[in-house]
Amino acid sequence: MTDKGFTVWFTGLSGAGKTTLSGLLADILRRRGRSVEVLDGDVIRTNLSKGLGFSKEDRDTNIKRIGFVCALLTRNGVATLAAAISPYQEIREYVRAQVGNFVEVFVKCDVNECIKRDVKGLYKKALAGEIKNFTGISDPYEEPTHAEVVVETDREGPEESVARIVRKLEELGHIPPAHPEGAGIRQYQHDSDEDIRSRLKDTGYLK
Repeated sequence: MTDKGFTVWFTGLSGAGKTTLSGLLADILRRRGRSVEVLDGDVIRTNLSKGLGFSKEDRDTNIKRIGFVCALLTRNGVATLAAAISPYQEIREYVRAQVGNFVEVFVKCDVNECIKRDVKGLYKKALAGEIKNFTGISDPYEEPTHAEVVVETDREGPEESVARIVRKLEELGHIPPAHPEGAGIRQYQHDSDEDIRSRLKDTGYLK
């Protein structure tokens, strides 16, 4: 089987778990021998999209830039994981059309839970009016209408969420099954429990 590129696009509120899940998925894909690139929204903002603000126009420009990179990497056989709030449905659909092999993952999480996880204090500042155009507080988030995968990170653990994403990638033919009954996923979860716990602590899920 020839490895074909694809993009997994994680969308959701700040603090929903996009970065955590993309990191865990990247580990799994690398263990399966895939070439992987992770494009995190915060990192892109400080490099590729430095200078852009948070108006709708600037947000759309930022997402188009991430989508452009995803399309290039996907075309060259890379498993590309993008983690960006990307609050607007129209621009996500634009990126889907540009990329082609596009798997949208809606990282669904109640805003109150996101506030509890807010290690950077961004929600607190947004609620106090110190940050304008903050998604979920003073700016809208348009939930995906036909995401390939929906994970509810306020109701399930990250291991369960990432296992569901892996199964969908297998179903879509983007990656071959590790084992016929999915034993590879279970073994991965068992073997890397400490790694997962460490990553969750780093991202504020565990204290």
